[in-house]
Amino acid sequence: MSKPSADTLAAALKAAGTKGPPPVHLWNPPFCGDLDMRIARDGTWFYLGTPIGRAPLVKLFSSILKREGDDYFLVTPVEKVGIRVDDAPLLAIDFDVAGAGRDQILTFTTRTEDVAALGPDHPLRVERDPQSGEPSPYILIRSNLWALVDRKSFYRLVDLCCHHEHDGHKWFGLWSSGQFFPVIPSSELP
Repeated sequence: MSKPSADTLAAALKAAGTKGPPPVHLWNPPFCGDLDMRIARDGTWFYLGTPIGRAPLVKLFSSILKREGDDYFLVTPVEKVGIRVDDAPLLAIDFDVAGAGRDQILTFTTRTEDVAALGPDHPLRVERDPQSGEPSPYILIRSNLWALVDRKSFYRLVDLCCHHEHDGHKWFGLWSSGQFFPVIPSSELP
């Protein structure tokens, strides 16, 4: 077997000829080692230290991304290679709003064209930097793969937030798909 590379992964995926999203959850090939590929916090994919400039290739690689524990892999039916992820493997770059208030549905789109409606199957979580308190919001896109919500989209989300009682405390958060998603305790706002 040849040493895995970006080219061999792309070729193996094309040879698999799947229609729709590849069934990576069904693939469990042997581990072939780590690949010098990294996903930066801003969603840029790097191969051998160079940004991958071809969006269709990045989209192809993102479709075969799999997370096991804290590790990330690119998998095909015959290969499994480890890659590095600085923060989240996906980046949510926009969202659409349908409806208003408790009835609204927020549908996010990632840089790699994944689409997910914020709700029970695609929850929002917000982590705060321990030093600065700065929030980092994430939405679950698929199969334990989270997307960091980019800054401009987060500012738009804040405009949709309201105060609501949640788990016995008042929170500033937002509604989508009939569920309230807390962002920050109301008491921590100026």
